[in-house]
Amino acid sequence: MQVIGRIGFMGLGIVLAGCLSGAPAFAGDKPAAKPVEDGSKLMITSPKDGDKVSDTFEIKYNLTKGSKATHIHAYVDDVYQKGFEGTVKGLSKGTHKVTVTGATKDHDPVIASHSITVDVE
Repeated sequence: MQVIGRIGFMGLGIVLAGCLSGAPAFAGDKPAAKPVEDGSKLMITSPKDGDKVSDTFEIKYNLTKGSKATHIHAYVDDVYQKGFEGTVKGLSKGTHKVTVTGATKDHDPVIASHSITVDVE
């Protein structure tokens, strides 16, 4: 049993050392890429900046793809919305920042980005 405990403790040490050195700790991790200028344009069309919305609402946007953009990534209050399919759900009351950013097929960001604030009632 002590051997298993030591292996677990050594694994934690390896992960912590990787974090402190800035190196990826797990195989799927990669450092964030700098946004690429590829000529893409992006605009949130609904809701409008400053709109009052319910806790669940649809985000509509126009992405004019440049040479590298293939899709967008969505963020609410700078938190990535994994699996975003067009609807933001369950926001608390108050003001929130919504951002959409263009992304490449490899999920690296492009410079095209647009942010709005909404007031959840």
